[in-house]
Amino acid sequence: MNGSDLTTSILWYGYTQGAFPMTMDDGEVDWFQPRVRALIPISGIRISRSLTKVIRRQHFEIRFDTAFREVMRGCLRPADNWISDDFVRVYGHAHDEGWAHCVECWQGKELVGGAYGLALGQAFCAESMFHRETNASKVALWALVERCRELGFRLVDAQIMNPHLRSLGAYEVPHSEYIRLLSVALRDQTEWSRQHRIA
Repeated sequence: MNGSDLTTSILWYGYTQGAFPMTMDDGEVDWFQPRVRALIPISGIRISRSLTKVIRRQHFEIRFDTAFREVMRGCLRPADNWISDDFVRVYGHAHDEGWAHCVECWQGKELVGGAYGLALGQAFCAESMFHRETNASKVALWALVERCRELGFRLVDAQIMNPHLRSLGAYEVPHSEYIRLLSVALRDQTEWSRQHRIA
């Protein structure tokens, strides 16, 4: 599909079916359902001693939902982006509707890291994260999972495994198990998801 056709209604439906979109090199949007799904333990990420010190010293000021579109744009890569202007538009609309959220790491007036995703029932689908200072993305993910647990989420989806996620304690489940976990998580709401309304 063309990115300009993407709406929050389509976004909501796709994620509830266990799929997620990515922008291809030709600008078209494709949907993916990987055979195995990367999940982050709701009990928390794996924290090294050095990261524990960074968290305890409050090296970054952590905020939620004060700069959603800035966080999305911070996740843009120099090349091979699956995030497009249309993604910033539609996920931004989902944020305005109350079911897309972000965590931010600040140093003074500078946004130096963050992560964002979608809240569907008691499932949080983490989309991407970035850092401009060492450890900022790790602290952002730590804070995000902590908040998700506090709010009653059952599931934190990280989509596709990579070495960075694995080092933080992410694990994989088959697609069929992910769909089962997602169906259970969709039965109830959280403070971050109950505001959702289909545009």
